Amino acid sequence: MARTIDSPARRTAHRYADVDGTRVFYREAGPPDAPVVLLPHGYPSSSYQFRAFMPALADRWRLVAPDFPGFGYSDTPDPAGFSYTFDGYAGFLERFTSALELRRYALYLHDYGSQIGLRLAMRAPERVAALIVQNGDIYEDELGPKYSSLREYWDHPTPEGRARLLEAVTEEGLRDEFVGEIDERLVERISPDLWKLSWPLLDSPQRRDIMVGLMEGLRENLDWFPKYQAYLREHRPRR
Repeated sequence: MARTIDSPARRTAHRYADVDGTRVFYREAGPPDAPVVLLPHGYPSSSYQFRAFMPALADRWRLVAPDFPGFGYSDTPDPAGFSYTFDGYAGFLERFTSALELRRYALYLHDYGSQIGLRLAMRAPERVAALIVQNGDIYEDELGPKYSSLREYWDHPTPEGRARLLEAVTEEGLRDEFVGEIDERLVERISPDLWKLSWPLLDSPQRRDIMVGLMEGLRENLDWFPKYQAYLREHRPRR
């Protein structure tokens, strides 16, 4: 008999794991012995963005979606002991998979998660069974127009420029992330829950500063693009 989305086998569990003393929230769905799909999230959301996606595949996959430290329901450790950079998050994700004993997994990569997940794949290529990439950048000439103002700041970083980045980390800024680049006729189809529920979890001085730091760190990702391309030429994970 076919299992519906609401069947027990497809339900999502909401759990916490301790990763080097940091309390990490994650969502999990699917049989514990099924092939694993790891879901690192993007900006400005959290594992919440996979809430409908996970039950749809949970009849045949074990899906695991953590909230990165500083996002969602996970802790926000002191920056003195945690690196809030893309490379730092890749190291965290590697430790998270070890804590859950995820020895092999497919990576579903999206937005910021693509930069973090590809670095994880390069750290441990033997663990990667497959790569699924949606809206992930590895070619500089494919970057969209929203990078123009960021490039200006990267080339000429000033306190005023950083203040403008901080102004983007607002509820209205989050709304723009979800609906700012789509046809106005489609906006009514996008639930306000996406930014209304995400914003309260980002609205603290420490978390807003972390978000700005990641925007600054996007510049470093450009230097990683050739490394990602080389990895994809050398490794073709399929199973």
